[in-house]
Amino acid sequence: MKLSKFGMATVAGVAALLLAACSSPSGDAATGDADPVDESGVNTDAPAYDLLPEAIKDAGKITIAGDTHPPYRTIEENGDITGIDPDIQAALAEQLGVPFEISTASGLDAMLTGMLSGRYDAFNGPVRTTAEREADFDAVVWMTTRTSYLYLSDREDELGDPEALCGARVAGVTGSVTESQLARYTEWCTAEGLPAPEFIGLEDTNATFLALNSDRADYAGTTQTAAIDLQSAEPDTYEYLVQSEEQGAGIDLLAMFMPKGNELAPAMLAAFEGIFENGEYERVMTEWNLTDVTVDEPLLNPMTEG
Repeated sequence: MKLSKFGMATVAGVAALLLAACSSPSGDAATGDADPVDESGVNTDAPAYDLLPEAIKDAGKITIAGDTHPPYRTIEENGDITGIDPDIQAALAEQLGVPFEISTASGLDAMLTGMLSGRYDAFNGPVRTTAEREADFDAVVWMTTRTSYLYLSDREDELGDPEALCGARVAGVTGSVTESQLARYTEWCTAEGLPAPEFIGLEDTNATFLALNSDRADYAGTTQTAAIDLQSAEPDTYEYLVQSEEQGAGIDLLAMFMPKGNELAPAMLAAFEGIFENGEYERVMTEWNLTDVTVDEPLLNPMTEG
C-alpha cells in the first residue's frame, strides 16, 4: 500500500501542481507536422480535448480547489502536493489534454462558493453528491466511502468497541460525508437502545485531528483511507473503528464537482470513462488500497438524472 507523509500544517495561498499530459511523438520534420503538445502541457490530440469548453482551452489548464486531507491531498514540506487526488488528476490530464492546477483552500463551503464565483473550475472532495448539490453543480461519481473513527491508542479499552461511539463526542468536517454517515450511525445507536453520539462540526480535517489530540473529542471521523494513512504513520498513537454496512456505511457516492455554468462536465465524464477503460482508475485505486470503495463506472449527476 502506498502511504503519504502526513502533514498537519495548514498551508495558505496557491500551490501549483502541473500534471502534464504525456507527449505524443514529434511530427515528421519533412512534412512540417507540429507536435500537438506545447510547452505548457496542452495536448490538442488528447481523447477528450475537443469536448472541453472554450474557456478551459483558452486558459490551458483546469484550476481545481483542494484542502489538506491526507492521503487525498498532502502538502509536503517542499510545497509539492501528493496523494490520491493528484494521481487521479494526472490520469485525467492525459485524457483531457490540459494539466490541473491545485489551488489550496480551507473549508467545504469556501470551495463550493469559490466554484460558483468562477474562482475554481472543479473540486474533487472527497464530497458526497446529493440532489441539492446537483442543483448547482455537475457531479461525476467515481467512488463510494466508508467512514472511520480515529481514537487515541491509549483509550483502546474505553473506545475500541463500536458501541462505545454511541454517546461519544465525534469531531468531523461540517457538511462532509462524515456528518451524514454519523447520522446513520446514530440511527443504529438508537435502535440498539444506546445514546446518540455528539457531532462536533469543524472547518477541515486538521481541525478534527487537533480536537482529538486535545481531548475536545473522543473520535475524529474521516474517510477510511485517511484513517489508514494516519494510523500507519503513527501506529502507537491512533486506532480506528470502521463503520459497517449495518451502521449505514457504503451508501454515499463521492464525486468531482463542477459548477454547471462552466460546461466542463461532458469532457470530465469522458475523461473518467477513459481512465476506467484503460486501467488507470483500477491502478490508482489499487495502489492506494481503495479497492473496497470503487464503483463499476463513473456516473454523471446520479441523484437528479438517469
